[in-house]
Amino acid sequence: MLESTVAAIRPLDEAAMAAARELQGRLTKPAGSLGALEPLSVRLAGLAGACPPPLPEPAAVAIFAGDHGVHAQGVTPWPQEVTAQMIANFLAGGAVVNAFARQAGASVTVVDVGVATPIPGADSEEPADPAGPRLVAANVRPGTRDMTVTAALTRDEARAAVETGIRVAGELIDAGAGILLTGDMGIGNTTPSATLIAAFARVDAEAATGRGTGVDDETYARKVSVVRAALARHEPDPADPLGVLAAVGGLEHAALVGLILGAAARRVPVLLDGVIAVSAALAAAAFAPDAVGAMVAGHRSAEPGATAALRHLGLEPLIDLGLRLGEGTGALLALPVVTGAVRVLHEVATFDSAGVAEK
Repeated sequence: MLESTVAAIRPLDEAAMAAARELQGRLTKPAGSLGALEPLSVRLAGLAGACPPPLPEPAAVAIFAGDHGVHAQGVTPWPQEVTAQMIANFLAGGAVVNAFARQAGASVTVVDVGVATPIPGADSEEPADPAGPRLVAANVRPGTRDMTVTAALTRDEARAAVETGIRVAGELIDAGAGILLTGDMGIGNTTPSATLIAAFARVDAEAATGRGTGVDDETYARKVSVVRAALARHEPDPADPLGVLAAVGGLEHAALVGLILGAAARRVPVLLDGVIAVSAALAAAAFAPDAVGAMVAGHRSAEPGATAALRHLGLEPLIDLGLRLGEGTGALLALPVVTGAVRVLHEVATFDSAGVAEK
């Protein structure tokens, strides 16, 4: 599945992009006056192979959840069982991502790809709200291994998680989704994110590592040390993205890679959230450089590694609000910007059709 998905990813359609640029030049506004929305609309036309491209709706948020063996190294003060507890909160509709999804009219799918502890209420025969968030059980293993001691995953486990993400992308698109939004949950997951960013973007551990949930100076220093130790132990090779994911990644990271690749193969845009998403995006780009054409950077995370990752990918974030929550929250706030960029091509009159004189 992974190989066939990568093989299906193609470059952006240059003819559709040229048509979108030409149309932008005829709309009743000064050229370039919509700033970043104009090149975004052009890129989405190239992805769809049509001008105008389809409106990116309905939106579907996919939250991949997993736990991390490196939690044992004291990289976060939060107990590991919070991962499972937050999944229960997602399913009950009580998290920030749920509030923002309701505002955006987006569906929420939570995928247990590697949670280590039981999810409260997951065995209930009936969901709290049949029309609300749903849980997909796809647990590859109960959390990763400690990457400072051994590889976080076997190659087969990493592949299984990637292919879970590909399947979820296909299911959401088959159900009608016009855009996929990345979400994540995993206590300690900013540490493997920083390690992935350091490996793929070739930046120092300190430049890739942030404070995550707001750790103190002592914990931050320990976190940087853990990232350095993992890089030194495994010497991850960016030319082998599956190997990098296995050595230092998380199960939710690998599944997000699959979601991105699956969407790119179907020519559906993926709106990236924060540092976990962009670290996965680096791996997706290593599998298939043309997958970057399907990626839209929703926001600039407060995590420094996210900036390094976006720079490496050549992506500019749409909004910058100092967010560092994850879950898909930043992507949801950026969604109206993406929709607006496309709606302009659908609905704004040209100078000729409106009878407006050009300069």
